[in-house]
Formats: sequence, structure tokens, C-alpha cells
Amino acid sequence: MPTKLLIILVTTNAVLGQLLLKHALTTFGGRTALESMGKLVSQALISPWTYLTIAVQAVGFLLWMTLVAREKLGVATASVGAGFYILMPLCAWAIYGESLTSLQWLGMSLITIGVTCVSLQTL
Repeated sequence: MPTKLLIILVTTNAVLGQLLLKHALTTFGGRTALESMGKLVSQALISPWTYLTIAVQAVGFLLWMTLVAREKLGVATASVGAGFYILMPLCAWAIYGESLTSLQWLGMSLITIGVTCVSLQTL
């Protein structure tokens, strides 16, 4: 599997895992679920969303191990991190209706520029 594809898969998997976790917590009651840790744990143990989230993140861990074995750690981390920090706010905006400020848009642009500099002639 090409390294660039592996970076895309790890990034996509990380975003998907967080979106599933958010959905699972929403089904438990959102912020109110955190008021009682016992109730949260018991709901998490019986929720199929919890197990799906864990499975997706386990696959992501295996993909991440493969990527780190092939690529410099700094480049792999910067590339996946940038993709995550760009895709996550966009997905949260599209799926959960979260707003993005102009400062957040600027930050995503700067991250893109920074990662491009870190990974030039490496990938």
C-alpha cells in the first residue's frame, strides 16, 4: 500500500473514530451523561456504538503502526495530524452543525502550509 494512501486511511480513520465517539456519547445523553460516571460506564458497556468506536480505533492503530514503520515519525505525525485538524472541524460543521470562526479557518490554512513545509520532498 502506498504511503500517501496509508496517511489518508489513518487520517480518515481517526476522524471517523472521533465522530463515532461523539455519536455514542450523544446517545448516552451528551454532557449530562458525564454527571454520573457509573451510569456512563454502564451505558457504554451495553452500547453497540461503543464497540463500533473501539473497533474503528483498533483498525486505526494497526494502520498507524504500519505507517510509522514505513515513514519518518515526524512526517507521519505531521501529515496525519494536519489532515485530522483540517477534516475534524469540517466534519463537525457538516454533521453536527458546529460553527467555524474565521480564526479557525486561518488556523486550518496555517496547518496546511506548515505540513506542506515539513513533508516537502519526503513523501
